[in-house]
Amino acid sequence: MSTTAEPGLRERKKAATRQALHESAVRLAMEHGLDRITVEAIADDAGVSRRTFSNYFGSKEEALMYGDFQRIQRLVDAVRARPSDETPWQALTAAAAGFNHEVGDLDPRTVAQSRLLRTHPTVLAAQMQTFAAAERDLAAEVTRRLKEEDPRGVRARMTAATFLLALRVSLNLWLDAPAGTALWDVAEEALATAGRGLA
Repeated sequence: MSTTAEPGLRERKKAATRQALHESAVRLAMEHGLDRITVEAIADDAGVSRRTFSNYFGSKEEALMYGDFQRIQRLVDAVRARPSDETPWQALTAAAAGFNHEVGDLDPRTVAQSRLLRTHPTVLAAQMQTFAAAERDLAAEVTRRLKEEDPRGVRARMTAATFLLALRVSLNLWLDAPAGTALWDVAEEALATAGRGLA
């Protein structure tokens, strides 16, 4: 085997382990409740040691939120891929629309996870950390697209934060909406409202 292939294989194995731990965390939390599961139980379910768990996640909440982290990173990548002549808000909202078209509404397991999140402050804190990291990445992309000066980065951070807040609010509204309501219909309205004055 060539040495050039080894890093790719190693990274794939790491990704598979991380995904297995996330799936175990979600499954056990759904079956038993987050308060009743431990890091050890998640590691056992995924077939790895407690030490291995700690190499990938700092807590059971972080393992549970890994799916959100993946979705947010894909959204950030979609924003980066937008045409360079789009304004920051155009790029953000177009990326969100394209992302929604690609993945559609959330699957039932993710919906159940989102409902669980709203009842556990520790999980909500982990979500906020995920969104904070995404906010920094999105603010950098906004800065790249701004035409006016933004020496302190206030406009860039406010734009990124407003975008993510609109997505979080729309998800919470959708979780409480009648069955059959499309997530993107709620998100589109939230983004249009949030974007007034930012476009």
